[in-house]
Amino acid sequence: MSDPNAAHQWSTLDKDLNRLSRVEAATMYAARPLVGVGISLLFVAVAAVVALLLTGSASGGFLIVVAAALGAYMALNIGANDVANNMGPAVGANALSMAGAIAIAAIFESAGALLAGGDVVSTISKGIIDPASLESGHSFVWAMMAALLSAAVWVNVATWVGAPVSTTHAVVGGVMGAGIAAAGMGAVDWGTMGSIALSWVVSPLLGGIIAAAMLAFIKWKVIYVEDKIAAARIWVPVLIGVMAAAFGTYLVMKGLKHLMSVDIGIALLIGAAIGLGCYFASVPLIRRQSQGLENRNRSLKTLFQLPLVVSAALLSFAHGANDVANAVGPLAAIVHARDSMGVATEVAIPMWVMLIGALGISFGLILFGPKLIRMVGNQITKLNPMRAYCVALSAAVTVIAASWLGLPVSSTHIAVGGVFGVGFFREWYMERRTRQIAEARPRPPQIAAQERQRRKLVRRSHFLTIVAAWVVTVPAAASISALAFYCLSALLD
Repeated sequence: MSDPNAAHQWSTLDKDLNRLSRVEAATMYAARPLVGVGISLLFVAVAAVVALLLTGSASGGFLIVVAAALGAYMALNIGANDVANNMGPAVGANALSMAGAIAIAAIFESAGALLAGGDVVSTISKGIIDPASLESGHSFVWAMMAALLSAAVWVNVATWVGAPVSTTHAVVGGVMGAGIAAAGMGAVDWGTMGSIALSWVVSPLLGGIIAAAMLAFIKWKVIYVEDKIAAARIWVPVLIGVMAAAFGTYLVMKGLKHLMSVDIGIALLIGAAIGLGCYFASVPLIRRQSQGLENRNRSLKTLFQLPLVVSAALLSFAHGANDVANAVGPLAAIVHARDSMGVATEVAIPMWVMLIGALGISFGLILFGPKLIRMVGNQITKLNPMRAYCVALSAAVTVIAASWLGLPVSSTHIAVGGVFGVGFFREWYMERRTRQIAEARPRPPQIAAQERQRRKLVRRSHFLTIVAAWVVTVPAAASISALAFYCLSALLD
């Protein structure tokens, strides 16, 4: 016979162990963010030490050390926030795991930054302020440091609240605020600022419209036909060719613009050649993949997974090539100002400065990126490989179209606008179909209203949070930058 007391003791021990297990799990969950913060602080400290060792203790060396730390902090925030726009759709569509997305993004972001990140960058960020207004004293150095600090702080706050924002706009706001604090309102080129403000509207609208149009085409030609697999064998290679052409043009124009200088006509010809090659290569591949697939929508998803993964990698490469300047451009300007004792309109970026930017973006992605990747990938609206493909393609096509029209755009706003576009298109399409059904079979108004509410396929709370963050990015970064400029001038001048 079993001993009741022994059984009770074992039961009590099991309960105690379960409590300890829960406490341990809760402790690990609470401590996990602190690990990321600790590694980030270590990276910032290492960047400062590297700057000290490479620049020495000469005049202005302390300022470069501080600027290197701020540049590393900014790079971490770019990785935590901006990269989610490239990887979020692929993860949300289950084409990539979170670990796979982070690995691909880290590799291609770093490759883009180091191989095509640019040897020259504008020190005054696209002519926002007049360099001559910052010639006196240390105003230029303070302005660049304030711009770095304010942009990094704002992007950090946006990441914390779960809003993907444009790091380029954050830097623009930082430079503008520091310029106003240093030399007054007249130092700002308000025409340039007006063009940047226009991009707040143009970027998401273009991205959303193009993504919705692509999804409508896929539904019309592939999804809502009788033989889906036969239609996919015809149109998926075409879509792959279009995607390859768009990304080929995109990389030539944006990602590789620092390695080669070509106009949009040549870029389009290069992209068309790449697209044709990929089309002919994908025809037998899609035919093999589609053999034995059932005639259902779920089967179509497998045919879009590989193009989606490739597009995410290419977007990451182009992003690393372009946005690394947001982290290290002001730092490179400070290094140049210390070495030349003056302000230049363009400066060369030293390799150690570029390395800080590339590694910082990768570390920020690995440590803090999953939060925004989940937000973009599956919390705004539900994505599958076809919808995510439309988002990725819209990002490349929109940049090309905007460059041709001479419109300034934000890659962040384009990508997130594409997600909104496919979500709102699905809402419209379901509303249209439901209305047609309701006309044939009328229902009571209350039930119809409840059904319309359930068909809200875009989360309105996320939509409003993200739009609000976009609108306030430039003024918020400018305000923080002006305050930082005054503090730095008082403390270090």
